[in-house]
Amino acid sequence: MIKGILIEVHSLSKEFKGIAGLKQTSIHNSPLSFLNFQVPLPAFFAYHLKTHFSVMSLLESIDPQKIPQHVAIIMDGNGRWAQSQGRERVFGHLNGVEAVRASLKAATAAGVKYLTLYAFSTENWNRPKEEVEALMTLLVHTIVSEMDELDKNEVRLHTIGDIENLPEDCKEELNKGMQRTAHHHRVNLILALSYSSRWEITRAIQKMITEGVKANDVNDKTISSYLNTAAFPDPELLVRTSGEQRISNFLLWQIAYAELYFTETLWPDFGEEDFYAAIVDYQSRERRFGRTSAQIIDMESKQEQTGSEAEKGSELLK
Repeated sequence: MIKGILIEVHSLSKEFKGIAGLKQTSIHNSPLSFLNFQVPLPAFFAYHLKTHFSVMSLLESIDPQKIPQHVAIIMDGNGRWAQSQGRERVFGHLNGVEAVRASLKAATAAGVKYLTLYAFSTENWNRPKEEVEALMTLLVHTIVSEMDELDKNEVRLHTIGDIENLPEDCKEELNKGMQRTAHHHRVNLILALSYSSRWEITRAIQKMITEGVKANDVNDKTISSYLNTAAFPDPELLVRTSGEQRISNFLLWQIAYAELYFTETLWPDFGEEDFYAAIVDYQSRERRFGRTSAQIIDMESKQEQTGSEAEKGSELLK
């Protein structure tokens, strides 16, 4: 029902330049087609209708049976967003916090259990000193200011990366946050801080050697167990904002079978609807894991049959 309205409203949004004025628009081929005539709609009404329905329709079009358990995001474009407005790069990082809130809210609404955000890479230490210091200050402030909301929404906070390299106040607030939310299980928010995948894999190999792991005992499960992410499932979906199409040393081992989603949207502009759009795109893809399409169809058919038989069995037991 909503999709027809969504098409009409999006077309309206391009035509309305201001909040005042009326526009004659057709609503045929929509759920309101029974009216079948030209209706004047105020621009502000069209705008709010677009905003409301674009989010809701995308969320409602998501298949709850095919939700990725784990979504990872490379949050890119803060600096360019700020520079496009004639502001310092730090201004972009400040506004990027709202995108974090929106992504966490959308992940919760969609049923995603793990959300990993690439907040600060080991390479980011090479940025101008003023920017790094501002980022660390922002990190501490954000953790402190958001803790009540995380607690209220049953979000558990985790970190991955070389946390010992962070300033003491950052480590202190992160530890407080992780301890305070340790009992939550609704959503797991994983912040990748001072993180790089090559560092993580190198450290895992060093640790295996130190602990005397024999060569014959090393397999993919062994390596995974020595990574920072050992307690989490691998991401099924990796999102990168700002139009860049590279991985940037992020979760190289873990995303072996992840679907990659690139969007031109700069991180501060990334909202709930953008998050839902990434999931909708993910659900449109066929995840084969080396199998053929015919094999996947056959497996899904058998799963549906098994589920149907189980449902019948439960009905008989009532």
